[in-house]
Amino acid sequence: MMKNGNVAEIFGCKTFNLPTMKERLPKETYKSLLKTINDGTKLDPSVADVVANAMKDWAIENGCTHYTHWFQPMTGSTAEKHDSFITPTSDKTVIMEFSGKELVMGEPDASSFPSGGLRATFEARGYTAWDPTSFVFIKDNSLYIPTSFISYTGEVLDKKTPLLRSMEAINKEAKRVLKFFGKNPTRVVSYVGPEQEYFLVDKELRNKRKDLMLTGRTLFGAMPPKGQELDDHYFGQIKERVSKFMKEVDEELWKLGVFVKTKHNEVAPAQHEIAPIFSTTNIAADHNQLTMEILKKVADRHGLYCLLHEKPYEGINGSGKHNNWSIGTSDGELLFKPGKHPLENVQFLLFLAAVIKAVDKYADILRLSVATAGNDHRLGANEAPPAIVSVYLGDQLAQVVEELKTGKHEDSVAGEFLETGIDAIPILKKDTTDRNRTSPFAFTGNRFEFRMPGSSQSISGINIVLNTILADTLGECADMLEGCSDVKSKALEIAIDLFKKHDRVIFNGNGYSDEWVAEAERRGLSNLKTTPEAMPLFKSELSLALFERHGVFTRTETTTRTDIMMEEYDKKLNIEALTMLDMAKQEILPACLKYTKFVVDNIAAKKSIGIEAAKETELAKTLNTLTEDLMDKTEKLQTAVNNTPSVDDDPFVCGTFYVSTVIPAMDELRKTADTLETMVSKEYWPFPTYTDLLYLV
Repeated sequence: MMKNGNVAEIFGCKTFNLPTMKERLPKETYKSLLKTINDGTKLDPSVADVVANAMKDWAIENGCTHYTHWFQPMTGSTAEKHDSFITPTSDKTVIMEFSGKELVMGEPDASSFPSGGLRATFEARGYTAWDPTSFVFIKDNSLYIPTSFISYTGEVLDKKTPLLRSMEAINKEAKRVLKFFGKNPTRVVSYVGPEQEYFLVDKELRNKRKDLMLTGRTLFGAMPPKGQELDDHYFGQIKERVSKFMKEVDEELWKLGVFVKTKHNEVAPAQHEIAPIFSTTNIAADHNQLTMEILKKVADRHGLYCLLHEKPYEGINGSGKHNNWSIGTSDGELLFKPGKHPLENVQFLLFLAAVIKAVDKYADILRLSVATAGNDHRLGANEAPPAIVSVYLGDQLAQVVEELKTGKHEDSVAGEFLETGIDAIPILKKDTTDRNRTSPFAFTGNRFEFRMPGSSQSISGINIVLNTILADTLGECADMLEGCSDVKSKALEIAIDLFKKHDRVIFNGNGYSDEWVAEAERRGLSNLKTTPEAMPLFKSELSLALFERHGVFTRTETTTRTDIMMEEYDKKLNIEALTMLDMAKQEILPACLKYTKFVVDNIAAKKSIGIEAAKETELAKTLNTLTEDLMDKTEKLQTAVNNTPSVDDDPFVCGTFYVSTVIPAMDELRKTADTLETMVSKEYWPFPTYTDLLYLV
């Protein structure tokens, strides 16, 4: 445990970070590896053995016996295979060895992970390759080596590799643009700070609910008498049990070099948030995977269970993962920073215009990057941004854009101050933008906050899309700047033209309103409400050409990923439907029959001594009617499940059937079951209620 609150003492102590490298590696080896990390140069093979030996010694000193290549397959989670450091000797003893070859490359089975047909069962060979830009770390007495994962034939099987490719695309195209402004940074990097929302539930209560165990969300559950309507949980006092859990999460993540900074209660009961400081996107993605894992592990040690599903409970807010995204140069310049006079900052205006064009042109691809079975419950449900993709700029930038489009200049709203009216409190300088919680893609000072991602998602896929679409529009801007004599005038001309052509995607109002839905339709913006509507667009010609052009995915890789994501949606819905049927038949129906019998027996007992029991008779009739309705709707759901097209034949036809037929049948069954829950005595109800789950934490 951390002593005397000294975070600096423990931060990164379980990572083979720069100070550790500098201490343990020869000077020239350290310089070579540092150049790879900072500048993206190819790793010098000659340094691998030296680095591997130093890593091994450090790991063994810290209690490690094994190492593992840690990678991110297309399941959205992480994978690992552990090998020990032991090597047999001629005298039948062992020594501890770790070679450069073992560090740089591993060979896990590639046939048992989702591949969209790229790898058959008998084609098992795949390779993992060390990513030196993300620090190696220690966990559970093993040395964890962040790696890419590719097939024997070279196709990408993971999320890290295309993310790194998308970062290369941003680097290449942004540097082309900056060259015209007289700047030549070593690299341009994308940065992310993902805010992670989650729910906590008592572990024993969670284990009494089959739906939470198998699907991560409640498939049944009546609303408790108190939900989030008093707004008393958001930023409220943190319960002692939860506070102890949060403290341990912070310490575990700090040891792993994760820059977690913020923690607080969220809007819904038992909902919380943890947020880091910005990191390069590749490291942020690795760290977010670690954050989700540590949240679950530490919760278990505290008798809790961490729910990362986007919608664990019906009727209260679900959980998202706000993806704060920016780009900057290796020498520290943030390229989305407007400066004091954004109207005169032509470079910023060009980058802003490129973002707006990218979001407008590729809105459907941005939408499908967050399309999952869980996230379909959130988007457009007045608790998260709508499924319509739009950009919020805030008053100052909206005014700047309007002035550029019309040529009419007014007084800028920058530099305003807030007076509190209290002498002891200083005057506060206002930010240049407000915060619009209803916007999917909001500018927030020097970055964009993409609020659509779901809480359980890997941020890699989201940022692959963001990086690639911006690289594409920056490349077009660079092409137009080639050969011009007056760069500033030409860049401003390009920015104004892009603002005019793509201003339909700019919206600064209430994204939750019905008026915006109608206005968005008038503007020609898509409203893709479900995954089966959005996902096929990933393999549209627009998408295929985009990713191929920037070397992020081949056409085959894009197509197979589309199928994989659609199959995942179908399989999750199938598990939910089967779990619902199981609970209805084996738990809810028997409970209702038992309670109805109890009421009927009570009526008979009263009538035997001459008491009418009119109210009980009315209750028994209602219970009987609802129970018969429960059985009828269970049969209808079973029929729908039985008639579902095979996911193996066509995952898109299967997904569409789930939306049109299975999900409505699930909703109808739930409606009846939840009504029965409010009538059946608690001692008869077979599993914990929402009141138990949300307030006994």
